[in-house]
This record gives sequence, C-alpha cells and structure tokens, in this order.
Amino acid sequence: MPLMVTDYTWTQTENSVYIHVPLKGTKPGKVDILCTDDYLKVHFPPFLFEAFLSGPIDDDKSTAKIGDGVAVFTLQKKEERLWENLVIDYDKETLRKIRESALQKAQEKLVAEAKAKATKTQEERKYALVTMMKLEEEERARIQKMKDDECEKATAEMEEWKLKQTQMAEKKAKLKMQSQRFVADKERTLEKILASSSSDGSKHDPKNCGKSVSKNKPVLAPRLIGNIQIKFTPRIFPTALRESRVPEEEEWLQKQAKARSALNADLVELKNLKEEERNPDWLKDKGDRLFATGNYLSAINAYSLAIKINREIPALYSNRAACHLKLRNLHKAVEDSSQALDLLTPPVTGNAGARARAHVRRGTAFCELELYTEGLQDYQAALKIDPQNETLQADTHKIRQIIQGGGPCNSEL
Repeated sequence: MPLMVTDYTWTQTENSVYIHVPLKGTKPGKVDILCTDDYLKVHFPPFLFEAFLSGPIDDDKSTAKIGDGVAVFTLQKKEERLWENLVIDYDKETLRKIRESALQKAQEKLVAEAKAKATKTQEERKYALVTMMKLEEEERARIQKMKDDECEKATAEMEEWKLKQTQMAEKKAKLKMQSQRFVADKERTLEKILASSSSDGSKHDPKNCGKSVSKNKPVLAPRLIGNIQIKFTPRIFPTALRESRVPEEEEWLQKQAKARSALNADLVELKNLKEEERNPDWLKDKGDRLFATGNYLSAINAYSLAIKINREIPALYSNRAACHLKLRNLHKAVEDSSQALDLLTPPVTGNAGARARAHVRRGTAFCELELYTEGLQDYQAALKIDPQNETLQADTHKIRQIIQGGGPCNSEL
C-alpha cells in the first residue's frame, strides 16, 4: 500500500487553484503525474498524492513545475468561482470509476499526442525531402550551366580554329599563285631573250638557256656562295608564337617556380626536424594532447606539420577542423571536414565513427555560419550512421526547429 501524502497546501483564486505537494527527497525524474478535468494524482514511490477535485479544470491549460523538493501545480478552473474544499469525498465505487475514467482519458490523450507527433515527424521528413530535392535541382542546374558554358567555349574555339585554317589555306593559295606568276614571267623573259638573239643571227643551243646568248654581250660572274646565320628566340613551349598566349604561359611558369620553391622549403624544414617529429602519428598524438589542454593554435600547427608529411590521413583534417571550430575559423573548419570525408571512402564499418564526427563538425560550422539547411543535412548523415545517439537526435531536432522558425516549448501536462 502506498503512503498517502497529507501535508500538502493549496490556495485559490476565482480562476486558478495552486497546490504545493512536498516530494520528500524524491528526484524529479521519478515523479509520475496524472491529471484530468476532475482528478489529480502524483505518485513518487512509496508516496501517493490523490485529489478528487471539487470542480472541473482545464487540464490542457494547467501546468506543473517540479524543483527544490516540491511539485507546484497551477490548475485553471473552467468556472469562475471559489471552491469550499479542494477535494470531495466519494464512496469507494465512485472513486474507482473516477480513477478508471481518468486513466482512460490519459490513454486517449497519449494516443492523440502520438498521432500528432507522427504527423509532425512526417511533415518534417517531407520538408527535408523537398529541401534536398530543391538543392539537387539547383546543383543539376549549376552543372548543366557549366556544361553549356563549356560547350559554347568549345564551339567558339572550334570556329576560331576553322577561321585560322581558312586563312592559312587562302594564304597558301595566294603564295602558289604568286609562284606560278613568277615562273610564267621568267619563261616569258627567256622567250624574249631568245627572240632578240635570233634577230641578231646568233646561234643558240636550247640547252644553254639562261647563259650567254650572244658573243657580243658580257657574261656575268656567278654569285658568291655563303651561309646565313639565323638565331631564333628560345621558346619553352612548343607552340608557334602567333598561336601562343604569352601572358598565360608566363603566369604558369611563375606558379611552377613558386611551387618548386615551396616544395624545397618544405623539404628543408622536414630535414631539420627530429626523428620523432617526422612521424605523423606522433604529431597527431601531440596535437590531441594540446587540444585537450585548450592550446588550439599549437594543436593546429602539429596537425598541419603532420599533413605536410602525409596528406592521406583523414583524422588529421578532422581534428584540425575541431580546433578551427574552437577558434571560430568556420570556413576552415568546413574545408578540413570536407577533406576528411573525401578521404574516408569507401564508407565501411571501420570508419563509421570518424565519418560521423566529420559530419557533425562540418554541420556545426554550417550552423554557426547560419547555413542551417546544410547543417541539417550533415547532422542527418551523422544520425544515419549512429541512429541511437540521443545527443545527435536532440541537436537535429533543434536545427529543424530553427529552420521552421519554432522556439523551445514549455513543458505542459
């Protein structure tokens, strides 16, 4: 048999009733409350408080607060009047019927709340699906635009190449015509020379055309033979100068030089390190210890040096993203988390925990940047990997409320 609580207190106004029930050292999580329009029960084993109310109340508008060892009930009356007593004494059969009716009402209310919760969950899933479809549609449109731009660029380059080919063909045809004219002019000149020589009565051998055609005319000395030195401007790229783009090529060469100098600097830096400092695992452990002590900048330096040695360890990027989150470097946190997720492929059981942490860190950075839709997608991905994680469930629910414009709800009966 439970022990009935009799040391409660109550006060009232014309609209409300206030009841204070001492919890006798019981924790709030172990208190069971049942309330209907004419019945109130507070059960915290082995104690029981039960009240068959004098008048009807609105249980939906009534509230309860538990704390400091006492449960405070604010009951809203349906009729504006003062009660003579808080409770009414009935016979045992009437009390039993009131209890059964209260339990039935409570069960019906729970069923209705469950249906409402299921409807709300379905609406949230539908909203998330619509949002994801919209994002996918935008991504498809972006990719299609890129394809169209590339197609237009390729078409323009093709037309430019065709124009150059046409110009080159015209130039070759012009040169050919000039060559033919030159040959024809030379032949006509020779014919004139032969004709003039024949009129002078000189004998000519057709095989000696181009040589002296008359004994009376002086013979010209042969031309001197020599070599002409031609010097070409040195070219790094094999393309012809008229087809090259010199500024772009120079910029590329400068970038390559900078990359080689940076690589040489990294090699010199690594050569100056101690033996253990060249081990990425040792550097990762050092970064983890620095992170635990709150020295986030030094932890970032340790992870960055380890990444220079080995760029294929996803934990280095994920842990550096956690440091950037602490320092509010949100865009860098997104970049490092994304790099970690790229390396954590294919998705297997062995890297499930690492993928979930990377999704949570990137989702947190997105939410801090007020990109709540992207943050919700990362939290949903982490929740899909670890569906039993209550913290993930609570955080995902909070993000949905922010997206929908809702705020935290007060606890009601």
